[in-house]
Amino acid sequence: MTVIDDQGRPEPPIAANEIETLVGFLEFHRATFEWKCAGLDAAGLSATTASSSMTLGGMMKHLALVEDSWFSERLLGNEPGAEWIDVDWNADYDWDWHSAADDSPERLRQVWADAVTHSRACVATALERDGLDTLAVTALGDGTHVSLRWMLVHMIEEYARHNGHADLLREAIDGETGE
Repeated sequence: MTVIDDQGRPEPPIAANEIETLVGFLEFHRATFEWKCAGLDAAGLSATTASSSMTLGGMMKHLALVEDSWFSERLLGNEPGAEWIDVDWNADYDWDWHSAADDSPERLRQVWADAVTHSRACVATALERDGLDTLAVTALGDGTHVSLRWMLVHMIEEYARHNGHADLLREAIDGETGE
């Protein structure tokens, strides 16, 4: 039975197998990020704090890209999704962060939600193959193929790090605080 906390996040299971634990923590961090972005308009999603240019909208688009990049492109060997296929990454390596300012809050939320939904399907496909030992079809720059286990841990780390950023941004925007 999944326990939902006061912010609507699924609590990671306390006593579960490795797959359920890893996926549980990733889902918790995804839900934490969604909570930090909830209810914000375009001004809120493009607000910055201190000397950083980081925004919640940029972070949302970045995390959508990271979801697609790891679980669809690297893990399963798919081509980049429509959102990313025509981007000139050499001209702007941080395009995902910068271009978010041109997107509506609804579009940003949809791009991120679609990436998460697609990632869940990709993970399910990989789990059916070789479980957590499934190796990525696409190698890293050094030629190594990481496992699905590694990717899940990496994505937990990615969300946890950005959720810390999101905490600071959200507090600066409207004083909203929380885990």
